[in-house]
Amino acid sequence: MKRDMDLIRKMLLAIEANSSGFAPSIEIDGYTQEQIGYHATLLGEAGLAITTDITDFTNTSPEAMIIRLTWAGHEFLDYARENQIWNQAKDKVKQVGGASIQIWLILLTELIKKNLGI
Repeated sequence: MKRDMDLIRKMLLAIEANSSGFAPSIEIDGYTQEQIGYHATLLGEAGLAITTDITDFTNTSPEAMIIRLTWAGHEFLDYARENQIWNQAKDKVKQVGGASIQIWLILLTELIKKNLGI
């Protein structure tokens, strides 16, 4: 399964929107539970969320339960929250076919700095 940065962003926004900060169950329109479970695993690996691996013999792909966002997850959202900036970053990344999370953060940071005039 290919990493979907739009899904990563949507999941982070959904977790943040939970008033308790606790987010064990997420549903995102247009995505299967298999996709969400796999991307929950990626969120944990990237350090954007605290997760628990819940993969068992009945799963068809890795799956994790998200406990909460990390500081890094909140930071990523602060960079990626604004739709216009997110879409500008996506357009840039699309030109090269993909990018690591570090490049996404650099790109989002530069776009925000540009919009702030710094």
